[in-house]
Amino acid sequence: MHRALHWFALLVAGATFFLIIAGALVTSHDAGLATPDWPLSNGQVFPKMVGNLFWEHGHRMVATAVGMLTIGLVVYLYKKEQRRWVRRLGLLALLTVIAQGLLGGLTVKLMLHIAVSTAHATLAQLFFCTTVSLAVFTSRSWSEPRGTVDEKATLPVRYLSIAAAVTIFLQLILGATLRHSATWDKPLPTDLMLAHIGGAIAVALVLAGAAFMILRRHAGETFLTRPATIALALLAVQLMLGVAAYLTRLASPDDPQPLNPMVGITVAHVACGALVFATTIVMTLRAFKVLRSTDSELNLATSPQRV
Repeated sequence: MHRALHWFALLVAGATFFLIIAGALVTSHDAGLATPDWPLSNGQVFPKMVGNLFWEHGHRMVATAVGMLTIGLVVYLYKKEQRRWVRRLGLLALLTVIAQGLLGGLTVKLMLHIAVSTAHATLAQLFFCTTVSLAVFTSRSWSEPRGTVDEKATLPVRYLSIAAAVTIFLQLILGATLRHSATWDKPLPTDLMLAHIGGAIAVALVLAGAAFMILRRHAGETFLTRPATIALALLAVQLMLGVAAYLTRLASPDDPQPLNPMVGITVAHVACGALVFATTIVMTLRAFKVLRSTDSELNLATSPQRV
């Protein structure tokens, strides 16, 4: 375990989280087409940062910084990291951020096409969780030896944690589609809104079920209970932000421009959603590290079939 490598991975993850916030600010301010060209802005590398160009070009600057940091992380991994699969995960992160940049340019070229914009927002969440995973894998808590714990219950926590992560990812896709389906001065589509509310209920049930199961079955394992507790706290905050974002959005079509209450709450909702997803990924990774299959599972997998 190289402490400096871990801290650099944390830096990249933190910068990626800031990039998600910057992207959410662009959408909330309706600044996605502040400049019609890409990769330049109004034909310049560094234009005057005024009006919506501040948000759009600022987002591009942050994205460039994250891309450079990711390149540095990959080089660092290949110099210091001995585990081949971790190095390959770093390379995957680099390919993802390149694809993310290309999708960002395509979003501008296609005039904010909803499918491309949704893919751009969704891939940002996947890239964030990849950088968070790299920070987990390079940490001391992951590298130090740990005993495994048997899961004797019928429903393993590991599988429920995976279900929670998948449900959150699908909800993020719904949320991105909803955000890009209408500007601030138009009502949101009712069908997408109802689907997003249903997704929030599903996330609450599955994630809360996985977290409470960990807290009940493995109360003494802080390696597991810490991310579970954080996930529950973030989930509660996210649900409240979702209600607040909906209420402020209801009044936004009557506003002359995107106002700070709607912008701030909506961006906080996006950022908290990213944190919920990342924390669930950490919880899932740790569950697979320390939890072991039950005896019944092992017997089912290893016993010879009768003829």
